[in-house]
Amino acid sequence: MEKIRTGASIVTLVGIALLCSLAAAQQKSSTGSHASLAAYDVRREVTLIGTVQAYTSASQTPPRGPHATLLTAAGSVDVQLGNAQLLAANHFTIQTGDTLRIIGENLASGDGTQFVARVVQKGTQALIVRSVRGIPLSYMAPRDAVAAKPQGGVL
Repeated sequence: MEKIRTGASIVTLVGIALLCSLAAAQQKSSTGSHASLAAYDVRREVTLIGTVQAYTSASQTPPRGPHATLLTAAGSVDVQLGNAQLLAANHFTIQTGDTLRIIGENLASGDGTQFVARVVQKGTQALIVRSVRGIPLSYMAPRDAVAAKPQGGVL
């Protein structure tokens, strides 16, 4: 009977140690994500207005995704525009020569700073591409694609 209690105690202690180590690892990973989420602050946002010099929907330089080089009064600025699928799904096209108004902020990156957009406006069309915490929004297709299609007909 004593051996069973000792064995059960050892199993319990090992289980507790395992749970504690998992909790510590989860806390470290969540702390890292909170730190990156806290990097974007809407109180530091600025507005850029400029002409698109270049645009790519799939930049290979981090942060990946759509980038526009915007010629502003202060010079050229490389702007990360969130998620390319979100832009396409909202029929938000960007071409060289377009005038854009972008609300966002400069964030520290590995080798300097990167201007990230939260709101992109072209003419009267405006699109929110990041949350107020700086997380790029993603496009989610309608669950029922058939129901989402216009049915047509006469009103």
